[in-house]
Amino acid sequence: MLRTHTCGELTDGSKGEEVVLCGWVDSYRDHGGGLFIDLRDRYGLTQVVFSPESGEAVLKAAGELRNEDVIKVVGNVALRPGGQENPKIPTGKIEVRCKELEVLNKCVSPPFTPSQQDLPGEEIRLKYRFIDLRRQEMQDALILRSRIIKMMRDYFEEHDFIDVETPILGRSTPEGARDYLVPSRVHGGEFYALPQSPQLYKQILMIAGYDRYVQVARCFRDEDLRADRQPEFTQLDVEMSFIDETDIMGMIDGLVAKIAKDLKGLDVQLPLPMMTYDEAMERFGHDAPDLRFGMELVDCTDLASEAEFRVFKSVADSGGKVRGMNAKGAAEKYSRRNIDAMTEYVKQDFGAKGLAWFKVDDDGKLASPIAKNFDDALLEKIKERMGGEPGDFLVFVADKWEVTCKALYGLRKKFGVELELYDPEAMHFSWVIEFPMFEKDEEEDRWVAMHHPFTAPRPQDLEILESDPKKARAVAYDLVINGSEAGGGTIRIHDQETQSKVFGLLGMTPESARERFGFLLDALQFGAPPHGGIALGIDRFVMLFGGLNNIRDVIAFPKTKMAADLMTGAPGDVDTKQLKELAIQIVKPEDR
Repeated sequence: MLRTHTCGELTDGSKGEEVVLCGWVDSYRDHGGGLFIDLRDRYGLTQVVFSPESGEAVLKAAGELRNEDVIKVVGNVALRPGGQENPKIPTGKIEVRCKELEVLNKCVSPPFTPSQQDLPGEEIRLKYRFIDLRRQEMQDALILRSRIIKMMRDYFEEHDFIDVETPILGRSTPEGARDYLVPSRVHGGEFYALPQSPQLYKQILMIAGYDRYVQVARCFRDEDLRADRQPEFTQLDVEMSFIDETDIMGMIDGLVAKIAKDLKGLDVQLPLPMMTYDEAMERFGHDAPDLRFGMELVDCTDLASEAEFRVFKSVADSGGKVRGMNAKGAAEKYSRRNIDAMTEYVKQDFGAKGLAWFKVDDDGKLASPIAKNFDDALLEKIKERMGGEPGDFLVFVADKWEVTCKALYGLRKKFGVELELYDPEAMHFSWVIEFPMFEKDEEEDRWVAMHHPFTAPRPQDLEILESDPKKARAVAYDLVINGSEAGGGTIRIHDQETQSKVFGLLGMTPESARERFGFLLDALQFGAPPHGGIALGIDRFVMLFGGLNNIRDVIAFPKTKMAADLMTGAPGDVDTKQLKELAIQIVKPEDR
């Protein structure tokens, strides 16, 4: 080893020891007659002092050091002079007085330094990721990630799960997101697909008798990106046999409680609370509600139909919904200018036609430019329905059910942040259950699976599966943390007849189903046990437990929103020889 200690472990108990440290120059200060640097590695910082006692050669070499140079120092540990201690760092009581200095590598002038406060834009950080990863915040995030994954693996090993790796190169079975395709050189003109999840393989493992499977799995989806989504991601993949949904959720309850206790010192009450999908949409407008605060949606459609206000009445009479929220005590916090901006927000981002509002004045009356369209009795009913009190701010969206859900959900999140309705350090865990089996793809006018095509319907909904698929509910469950879907799972179909029915409802002919999933249909005939599972998004899990807002900050080498790696330049061109070996001809986008 080049070093005897790291830069984060020396204390006043090390006084007098001769030590060897290696690391990066984090900062340097020339005080005239003495040079001070902070030497950094991933364990911390140590102050190193170069003085005339270090020798002329060492002092001269130290004077040429700059940020991010990699050096090795030999010196003795001494206590810092009185009044110069730094209580903010573990090594703040000591310094190393250098006797020997070796420059292991010089650094050219970096585009930014890990310790600077005003960081450049994300593109620069991703291009120079090797520098960005030296930042304490990035190292903390990746260390947290490592800890969480270890906790997960240890937990499932304690519960007799078997860690099984599944293939990365598989068959393309397009359903939902686009596959990433990999051309085969040996089988010219044919392709593998990178797995969107190990779903089919883990079901095969259940049929094979491995009744408790777990894997930290790499997954790939060619889809549009956002702050919390990446084209390649990591999930904790779990599957169990001879169970029902309560067994799966109970197993994850225990994992959540363990991680929350070990990482945050939180005592999570089990079982975790749960609500149905329908309840979540009715109360919060979303299937992953943030339950750290209230502000539930209120349906006022019946009252709206009594109003002379044309917008409300026409929507109510045409089968739409008029729903609202009460931002308690917020009347004075939102000016007309703020409300105009809020109105544009729901129109531009969620397709709402507009936003209606009332403020409850000191006399308990509803005040608004639209108040003249309501008689006093109706205004009183609305105030009572909304739980309005002096100082409250009531907002309403009148539109189709789906639009009211999206717009009010967006506003609720906005209010939660702006009105500081919750402690940002708080964590809330819950389940949403009984999702619809299917949702309608309006463009293609067909049913698509809300989770995936292998999800089992509730036993009581089997009889309406084909006659009324819209009403069929799935044995499905999502884990929600602070308003984010942290994982989702289902009980799987384990008989060929039901699986074939579901494929048919999704528009697959028996021939196409056999072509895509023949191996699964065959396996289901060979003694498939009842089984189910869940996948937890590790990237999102770490982001939530780390209190971060961007999933790229918990991934060592992430892609941009355009699925590009700015550091390596991927994706990139390949040479003609490689293309010929794969029997591939490139057609440029402008030639298509």
